[in-house]
Amino acid sequence: MAFQLPPLPYANDALEPYIDTATMEIHHGRHHKAYVDNLNKAIAGTPLETLELVPLISNLAAVPDAIRGPVRNNGGGHWNHSFFWQLLGPGKGGTPSGALAEAIHAAFGDFDTFKTKFEAAGIGRFGSGWAWLLVSEGKLHIGSTPNQDNPLMGKEISGVVGHPILAVDVWEHAYYLRYQNKRADYLKAWWNVVNWDFVSSQFAAAR
Repeated sequence: MAFQLPPLPYANDALEPYIDTATMEIHHGRHHKAYVDNLNKAIAGTPLETLELVPLISNLAAVPDAIRGPVRNNGGGHWNHSFFWQLLGPGKGGTPSGALAEAIHAAFGDFDTFKTKFEAAGIGRFGSGWAWLLVSEGKLHIGSTPNQDNPLMGKEISGVVGHPILAVDVWEHAYYLRYQNKRADYLKAWWNVVNWDFVSSQFAAAR
């Protein structure tokens, strides 16, 4: 069965004013859709058509050389964005609570320090990519990946290790219409729409 573009869990204008309507329409309806379409095109007529997305991108070594690049880029883009939409929501933001808050304090000292370090990972990613909050051996740490790579692909490919529980897209298409080249402003605004309930559920699953 071909991969499909998942619907957004909220309206395109729901994240205003922090993420504008036009950006959401283009980001989801064009960019994410292109990753899905190109992934389906790459694996069409191959045994890979029978795989779910996570097993597919978690074992890129098993993907034939001729299509490994397209599967890596588009499969990663599909998973990353499907995850990203769930991390956001209208009326969200604020601060985490419970076990996740305790883990953030244990790893980073306090929430503000965590935010500073996470923003730095996003700002410091040259070109396009992602910043991640990861769980490894029960502890939190921050990493970043280029392009559409993600932690599920393994350290040899992505350069990071751990179970992702939070991610921010720092490709220009995620913020350029409203923030132009001011990635730092986008990252500061982005905290206002983070769905900490979903992040906490991912943290609990990762543990």
